[in-house]
Amino acid sequence: MEPYREGWNYDRRLVDITMRDGVKLHTVFLVPKGARNAPILLTRTPYDAEKLTSNVHSGNLIAALDGYDNAADIIVAGGYIRVIQDVRGKYKSGGGYVMNRPLVGSGLNPTQVDDATDTWDTIDWLVKNLPESNGRVGTLGISYDGYEPLVALVNPHPALKVSVPMNPMVDGWRGDDWFHNGAFRQMNADYIWEQVATTDNSDPFWWNSRDIYDAFMRAGSAGAFGRIHGLDQIGFWRKLTEHPAYDTFWQAQAMDKILAAQPLKVPVMLVHSLWDQEDIYGAPAVYAALKPKDTAGDMVFLTLGPWHHGQEIDDGTHSGNISWDQDAAKWWRWHVLAPFLAHYLKDEPMDVAPVTAFQSGVNEWRRLNAWPERPAAARLYLKPGMSLGFSPAEGAAETADYVSDPAHPVTFVPRPVRPTGYDDDHWTDWLTTDQRNAAARPDVLTFTSEVLTAPVTIAGQPVVHLSASTSGTDSDWVVKLIDVYPDETPVRRDMGGYQFAVGMDIFRGRYRQSLSDPKPITPNAPLAYSFALPPANHVFLPGHRIMVQVQSSWFPLYDRNPQTFTPNIFFAKPQDYVKATQKVVIAGPSESYIELPLVN
Repeated sequence: MEPYREGWNYDRRLVDITMRDGVKLHTVFLVPKGARNAPILLTRTPYDAEKLTSNVHSGNLIAALDGYDNAADIIVAGGYIRVIQDVRGKYKSGGGYVMNRPLVGSGLNPTQVDDATDTWDTIDWLVKNLPESNGRVGTLGISYDGYEPLVALVNPHPALKVSVPMNPMVDGWRGDDWFHNGAFRQMNADYIWEQVATTDNSDPFWWNSRDIYDAFMRAGSAGAFGRIHGLDQIGFWRKLTEHPAYDTFWQAQAMDKILAAQPLKVPVMLVHSLWDQEDIYGAPAVYAALKPKDTAGDMVFLTLGPWHHGQEIDDGTHSGNISWDQDAAKWWRWHVLAPFLAHYLKDEPMDVAPVTAFQSGVNEWRRLNAWPERPAAARLYLKPGMSLGFSPAEGAAETADYVSDPAHPVTFVPRPVRPTGYDDDHWTDWLTTDQRNAAARPDVLTFTSEVLTAPVTIAGQPVVHLSASTSGTDSDWVVKLIDVYPDETPVRRDMGGYQFAVGMDIFRGRYRQSLSDPKPITPNAPLAYSFALPPANHVFLPGHRIMVQVQSSWFPLYDRNPQTFTPNIFFAKPQDYVKATQKVVIAGPSESYIELPLVN
């Protein structure tokens, strides 16, 4: 039975489009009433096309699109035909589902179809069968839906005129969903189960604990947790456990590497959230891979916004407790995204900078020619007395020590730790949470600068240069760069002394020499560890302090390092988990420091 559609301002159509191998993909079309010569905006998704085109059951198009994965205001104002399609194997599409299906020719896909071919076939059908369209297609999406606009750039259809990957999944090992520098993001276990176990995500994951800290601790290793919860039935979970290192399985799927080897044919705007709790690696990595190909400067654009994952289509006034003094998401949609799409899909003029970057601290948008704009490297040293400074310490070698105990790991947020979800800021905004909870622990080293008398501005990726030893044979190193607010603040008195993390990340020590070939750490030997923190565009204001924290666990977001070298940490045994004495060098020739991308 068809719904009553009197007064609707759009036409809703459902079509199963046949791919080159005969598989049919379920596709939903929302065509504005009276549309003529209208461009098409395509999103391909594993998250239910029918649901994403009826976020509100309404005959008003802007209501139907109000929610994930739509920038409803600019889609409706631009008069676009909205098309959302279930990827193969999900919801009402045929075929089998494979998480981030590897491309044909990668050595990981034995078939002749992938998301790139499915996108090509879909676009070909669209331009031949939608008489209301002008024959131009743009593709956009967030997260997994942001991965799809990237694969569309591989042998793109001639009608594809623009691609907007937002917070895309790019490299699951280096720093997106599954690992960060080798440390496994075990809190994604529920996503893996629900995404792969059924075609329609109808079998929910059962945590059996209000505080999932307890669930992971009782299980022991991540592999044991997976077995207890039946994840070892899931093919993708088995792949994760079989490939804990950065081997060819991960390298062959990394979209920045794939696109670096492709000709640049379609204008692209990469959208990055500076506090993205899920895919903080991908967009800047693809930008770095593609920008050298943009010889005329009119093909590769970048946005860096003050958002959590996907917040650019939502309210952007704040992230957790941090206010941006404006709706930074709405401003970006109307001043950057809308003219960008209209330019390539409707030939309208645009004035969009090659890089549009929000500068936190002063809370202002900047128009830049490139990212980063030639910052100067400045060393911020970890010094005796738990201090920080831009000049090295004088005197003999010295260390700051702590004991890392896997039986009492440092949490990434205060307990109780709830599962991932978008119902509150417990998950979405955890990267902006106050770090004083960690600073109070004896197993976290906290280095603090003097009160700043002049602004310190950084734009780019801070790089950690840690010289440290462990009494174990493996170790994780977590480093945080933090902006400490004044002890007393006007208006927002609750922000007095707030420790706001500008950038944080983890590195698994076994990969110090090679990301693909793990090695035991020599116990009690000071060794050099180097890794980049996520991009930052921030001003540390006068009256504030700069802080650096160092710790060896970040639980239960990441699995615990047993601190005993084992061939595969997924299957570490209870006896492998041992205390370790960690020593960070803070004076002498090997003094630890963070290389800051300083801007005058």
